[in-house]
Amino acid sequence: MTEDLKVGEKIKLLREKKKLSLPDLAGKSGFSSAVLSQIENHMISPPLGTIIKLAKALEVEPGYFFKEKPKSHYVIVRKDERQSVSRVASKEGVSYGYSYESLGADKKDRKMEPFIVTLEPETVKKAAQSTHDGEEFIFVLEGEMEVTLGDHSDVLVPGDSIYYDSTIPHRVGAKGSVPAKILAVLWAGAK
Repeated sequence: MTEDLKVGEKIKLLREKKKLSLPDLAGKSGFSSAVLSQIENHMISPPLGTIIKLAKALEVEPGYFFKEKPKSHYVIVRKDERQSVSRVASKEGVSYGYSYESLGADKKDRKMEPFIVTLEPETVKKAAQSTHDGEEFIFVLEGEMEVTLGDHSDVLVPGDSIYYDSTIPHRVGAKGSVPAKILAVLWAGAK
């Protein structure tokens, strides 16, 4: 059974624990106070790239937002134990394009963040391309995925993969009206 996590609440609690105001975190992360408030209050749900930037600004590993404390130098995640996080555009639950399951949240001192990501056909305007430190590796498991890197777009099908520098403006999404499932491994870069 998967468990839905409230990433916004964890961001807010950590920000308050570190005695940072919304403007303080805005200055450190590059996001506006308004966007941060919307994330913390579950008006919008942050994509993985945003979580990576916020983790860096808050001086924690991105996986912090999926589990309280990493526990072990190795981790086995059974398929019914994955931590599921859904992205929605608002409290009303409009689909924003994907949900993801963390595959390594309990691993101590990890350098990579592995996820199974389900890319849903978008019901809201396509998200803007994002950038963040690090690299990303994606392997398509099911369906078709459209990837845009800067001015280049391509479609990947099951068995295809892509590995890129995530400082390149990028966006991924389901191609067409059928969901796609991918394995995504993100490296957030050196601290």
